[in-house]
Amino acid sequence: MNTLVTKIDYKWISLTLRNPWITASKLSTLPPEPVIPSKKPLRVELLGGKRYSWCTCGHSKKQPFCDGAHKFKAQGLSPLRFSPEKDSTVWLCGCKHTNNPPYCDGTHKQDFIVSAPLHEHTDP
Repeated sequence: MNTLVTKIDYKWISLTLRNPWITASKLSTLPPEPVIPSKKPLRVELLGGKRYSWCTCGHSKKQPFCDGAHKFKAQGLSPLRFSPEKDSTVWLCGCKHTNNPPYCDGTHKQDFIVSAPLHEHTDP
């Protein structure tokens, strides 16, 4: 019986080490950090009463708006949905680090954004 238990324990340990069921990324309770698709704000014309989804992850190919890329590339982040009261031209944040989402507040001028790499889209 001792030999059987040892073989089972060895097999379980080797399978666990080769194919861990729980990875470190799944243990984190923090949402992923957004990537930086642009270091400048994006000027857009918004229609009053229309509902918009601003990309918060930075992976969308339709910046500054969401295209659903967060579902595969940034699970834990979701778009910010907003609806302006009236038609307006606004500057939406392109760096995804604004303190006034979805609007630009100048955060892109700070050193941590200026020195950060821009995200480049890669197709699978």
